[in-house]
Amino acid sequence: MNKTISLAAALLALSGAAHAHQIWIEQAADQPASIRFGEFGDNLREVSPGLLDKFGAPTATLLAAGGDKTANGVKTANGFQLPFTLGERDALVAEDARYPLRTFKRGDAEVTSRYYPAARWVSDFTAQQPKLTLDLVPAGQPGAFKAYYQGKPLPKAKVALVTQSGWAKEGRTDEQGLVTFDMPWKGMYVAEIIHTDAQPGERQGASGAEKYTTTSHVTSVTYVKRDGIDPLPAGPAATPNK
Repeated sequence: MNKTISLAAALLALSGAAHAHQIWIEQAADQPASIRFGEFGDNLREVSPGLLDKFGAPTATLLAAGGDKTANGVKTANGFQLPFTLGERDALVAEDARYPLRTFKRGDAEVTSRYYPAARWVSDFTAQQPKLTLDLVPAGQPGAFKAYYQGKPLPKAKVALVTQSGWAKEGRTDEQGLVTFDMPWKGMYVAEIIHTDAQPGERQGASGAEKYTTTSHVTSVTYVKRDGIDPLPAGPAATPNK
């Protein structure tokens, strides 16, 4: 057995598979960036008609030295295309503040939950400042991220890192909101952080004010590593939900 295969087997043995539906940003070669919805590590991309239609118009902001640029995503069969082609030193954030509320019973209480998906795309690990309500930004060292909630460092938060093959690792942020991962593979990584805010709130919907009991924030970060071990192949595409 050669060294690469031995390392791959060891890393897979340490990996986990805990991840949830998220949005993430990806960009095929020479194509504009797109927002996807599903489970990256399971090769699941939700489609339209289907669960993708839950979204209205997610917005994205290109963070550029010459000034930020914001645009709505345009829905396609398997995501939302953006008018941005990302290159070196670019960063992009996206979110959907209008995902439908969900009401359910928890014991004898009625709970109305708000799902708040967001995503970030980074080209390197140059330290960045938070822009999203729940944000996970590069912290200045390879593999290092810093978590923020409402602009403040978020300690003891679970962060999951996954590749297209399903290889995954989990870590927790320290008291300063920092977490660091080894990233051995070449190719695309998606990191995910989840934070539940039990503070009730209200937002403006199409039919007026909409009240909710709790908010589930789910934010991802996409990073494409240019060197490392050749990536394991992705599994077969998962069947989208209807």
